[in-house]
Amino acid sequence: QVQLVESGGGLVQAGGSLKLSCVASGRGFSTYNMGWWRQAPGKDRELIANIRAPGEGYYASTVRGRFTISRDNAKNTVYLQLDSLKPEDTGVYYCAADGGEGYLDWGRGTQVTVSS
Repeated sequence: QVQLVESGGGLVQAGGSLKLSCVASGRGFSTYNMGWWRQAPGKDRELIANIRAPGEGYYASTVRGRFTISRDNAKNTVYLQLDSLKPEDTGVYYCAADGGEGYLDWGRGTQVTVSS
């Protein structure tokens, strides 16, 4: 089990950038598949990016080419670089950890608001 704390959200204009961070405490961070999820207003939470090993990222089609996920196992941290932001990227962004049985550990989320 890991505890996760996200940071880096905020208000940004369309076309702008943000970098989200998620710091994990607990053991075995490097063994976890880490994901970033997004919940837009009135919509279900969706997986937008995940990473198992450095350099091996998966992206939802809605963010591919604009967002970049990375991790630093020495710092127990996973990042999400958000570029070319659009108003439809607005939502609460959650970090989650999958230790092999699904995403069981979640952070509290960080709000991203993109104005047009």
